[in-house]
Amino acid sequence: MTDAWDQRATEADWTEVVELARSTPSPLLLAHVSPDGDALGSALAVGLALRELGNAPMVSFGDDPFVVPRILQFLPGQELLVAPADVPQETPVVFTFDASSAGGLGLHQERAENAEALVVVDHHASYTGFGTHHLVEPDSPATAVMALKLIDRLGVRLDQAMATCIYTGLITDTGSFRYAATTPHVHEVAARLMATGIKHDAIARQLYDTAPFGFVRVLGAALDRAVLETDAVGGLGMVWTTVPVSDRVTAGIGIDSVESVIDAVRVAQEAEVAVVLKEHEDGTYRVSMRSRGHIDVAQVNIALGGGGHRYAAGYTATCDLDTAMANIRAALAASPHLQG
Repeated sequence: MTDAWDQRATEADWTEVVELARSTPSPLLLAHVSPDGDALGSALAVGLALRELGNAPMVSFGDDPFVVPRILQFLPGQELLVAPADVPQETPVVFTFDASSAGGLGLHQERAENAEALVVVDHHASYTGFGTHHLVEPDSPATAVMALKLIDRLGVRLDQAMATCIYTGLITDTGSFRYAATTPHVHEVAARLMATGIKHDAIARQLYDTAPFGFVRVLGAALDRAVLETDAVGGLGMVWTTVPVSDRVTAGIGIDSVESVIDAVRVAQEAEVAVVLKEHEDGTYRVSMRSRGHIDVAQVNIALGGGGHRYAAGYTATCDLDTAMANIRAALAASPHLQG
């Protein structure tokens, strides 16, 4: 098992990063590949704040094709987005958001690792320690909360556009305030964001209750093929299913549109762990894994080459489906049961 990151940023660290952000004319702000609301929301919020200071930040993520996921296309600040091919190869100052490892930067990995200053803003306990500056707090409910701290320290007034981006990150990683990471402080942050006049109900609806009809078809098929293995995970049980690329092609939807399949599958009360394997066009699988609280799926997925949080994690499987499931079963069987 990998030791959790426990080196909190000091006041000196924050001061140095703030000065770096202020003094860099055009910093590169990176979300991880296949960005979720926390990653892209955090990067855009800080980008908007830096623009208020007169800087010209570039916001990007290392995917090709460079397409913002459908559910995040409402986010403000997308005029700051720059495709990887259009980012200058020499970028002295790079910030990353919500990426626990350099591998999560995709096409931007080499560029980031070659930067003079690489500032990592994150909240994953599985953070690997890459970068030259670390603003990493595993007890933070979302990277968006770290981004808000940075905005405050920059001395920029929080406006509605920034708050929309931060709120998107906050409800993404707290499961709309349903997960264990939802502390009293989370609600205090949410209240502050709502006070700017954001349309919090519309944001939640866009993230959780809006999808193309094709998703309904794909979800139905995924649920129909779901398998319950009660003897898996040392007898705690596992439920799993797949989303073949053929289902998505027939439905006319992209892989980002099926991320929420895991939320429907994990309701099975007989299973401690839920797994969804979503097939890419190249035959690899994007694997999502959720735990009810007795298995640390972050550690399981680190062992499989990925990462994440204690109760929500994932990785990319480059083998065939049967081998992937065999690897998952073995990793889960080897995982110690958490107390509580």
